[in-house]
Amino acid sequence: METSNNNIKEEGENCEKNGEVKFIRADQIDFKSWDAQVENHLTRVWSRDQLNLGEEEWEIDLSKLEIRTVIAHGTYGTVYKGAYDGNDVAVKVLDWGEDGIATVAEISNLRASFRQEVAVWQKLDHPNVTKFVGASMGTSNLSIPSTSTSNDGRNTMPSRACCVVVEYLAGGTLKKFLIRHYRRKLPFKTVIQLALDLARGLSYLHSKKIVHRDVKSENMLLDVHRNLKIADFGVARVEAQNPRDMTGETGTLGYMAPEVLDGKPYNRKCDVYSFGICLWEIYCCDMPYADLSFAEVSSAVVQQNVRPTIPKCCPSEFSNIMRNCWDANLDKRPEMEEAVRLIEAIDTSKGGGMIPDDQASGCFCFGKSRGP
Repeated sequence: METSNNNIKEEGENCEKNGEVKFIRADQIDFKSWDAQVENHLTRVWSRDQLNLGEEEWEIDLSKLEIRTVIAHGTYGTVYKGAYDGNDVAVKVLDWGEDGIATVAEISNLRASFRQEVAVWQKLDHPNVTKFVGASMGTSNLSIPSTSTSNDGRNTMPSRACCVVVEYLAGGTLKKFLIRHYRRKLPFKTVIQLALDLARGLSYLHSKKIVHRDVKSENMLLDVHRNLKIADFGVARVEAQNPRDMTGETGTLGYMAPEVLDGKPYNRKCDVYSFGICLWEIYCCDMPYADLSFAEVSSAVVQQNVRPTIPKCCPSEFSNIMRNCWDANLDKRPEMEEAVRLIEAIDTSKGGGMIPDDQASGCFCFGKSRGP
């Protein structure tokens, strides 16, 4: 087939010389050979780019990285628990383009965005933001556990994959923690502690001009002492000076602000809205809009101004913060710095947590008594 391709090339050159226009039969073209050539070319280009750019300060030594078990699967890859230089870490392996659907241009743009994301994340340093360890733009030497029947029981990722390494937090996601407390609920003191951790983390990000854009309980992690840390900066970006530069549906439906759902320009206040939803979720240990379908949520939030129902046993100083944060008018939402101050001022000594169903007069604590 290689000879056939060469003949086609020679014939094409002769056509150019004679000024003739001829058609080439498709069955004479070796498309598999072309795919291999494109793959080889991309690998050379990406390798050359790395050499030209030099080694980034965040590049990790893959020989020190060990992948152990799968933690979760996401849209663009898989998260593993592992060890780096003797310390427990979480490794997110991003396999863009491995489905064979993404174009060369799309893969290139994703890699460029990844490099920008990492450059931002590696500069962050806050107790309520997951600690960044390092990253790699090419994981051809990274061995990961495989379920396939290979000789050594491990799989080697292709060179186009990227990986992010962050501190491992044994407490799991905030979402799973809340699900475990669905029946008994949380003491008000714990509610305020978690709310403050999240508020301080977001306030720090906003002070660095970073909009997370996917604030939800699933993207918050807990350590063994139940300290909350913001994670997953997959769609985070540096805030644009012109709000109109930030548009499009980015985030998770139940937490998305009306302006985002409606495709309008938005800014860091979309994080504030999502934070308000998270406050309700932390207090109630329940999922927002659990009785609505995806389509109904979007319509209800944007057109009918529907929000989660706040239990009457919720202290007013806390419920007011929720309402202000999820206001339909983004200009009326507080800055996260202000939200931190408001939560810090709340008195937890008299309780105020949500009353469990088996202790309430109604299914949603409609009585006037206060929970723990």
